[in-house]
Amino acid sequence: MRLADRIVIVTGGGRGLGRAYARAFAAEGASVAIADIDAAASAETAAGIDAAGGRVIVVPTDVADASSVDAMVDRVTATYGRIDVLVNNAGLYNGIRCAPVEALTTEEWDAVYAVNVRGTFHGVRAVVPGMKARGAGKIVNVASGTAIAGTPYMAHYVATKGAIVALGRALARELGPFGITVNTLVPGLTDSGAKKRWDVPPDAPRSAPTAALARPLTPDDLVGAAVFLASAESDLMTGQLLVVNGGSSFG
Repeated sequence: MRLADRIVIVTGGGRGLGRAYARAFAAEGASVAIADIDAAASAETAAGIDAAGGRVIVVPTDVADASSVDAMVDRVTATYGRIDVLVNNAGLYNGIRCAPVEALTTEEWDAVYAVNVRGTFHGVRAVVPGMKARGAGKIVNVASGTAIAGTPYMAHYVATKGAIVALGRALARELGPFGITVNTLVPGLTDSGAKKRWDVPPDAPRSAPTAALARPLTPDDLVGAAVFLASAESDLMTGQLLVVNGGSSFG
């Protein structure tokens, strides 16, 4: 098993892509901590992992709240003894309003940033001391193909994912001397069940990218890349983008 004996935190692990990652990590031998604000979804994901013989705990977590993230990391460390991998997957996408930039409110902008960017920062800050003390660790941040494509009418969301890309590069330089790798997984548009509100005039111009591999992505299409970044196979890889989007754009 590629992740035997590894301790992995998946934020936003209760549903969608996070659920697929959590299940795949457990199937590869990892002990998984699901850190999610949705208790019911997390319990459902954990039940599936338990039924398959995996090791998993659920830690209710609001990544936008620093104290919640710190408490989650403390509990995972107390349960498993250490943290080998952090997957910063939690993000605000479901239900966001897509609109012209002049129509977006400051409150909408701040709400997306609080989860997507500040939440990623909170997770990194909480796990790094333990990883530094051991001289090893892997951080996998999850961005979005929208940051590569420059998807219109989603300026608030796209900006957060671009910030995650830049953060990952800075962290790779800063944390590399301590044996910690930081890479960014970049999914394309994936059928994860999440929906957004499209509040754009019907005659507004929209981009129409075409994929080289013309098949919709599903969460299972991302798990191979996620497992690779969490495994020893990527030990000499840091500061990189791993794009999985069927060739709709090239990172």
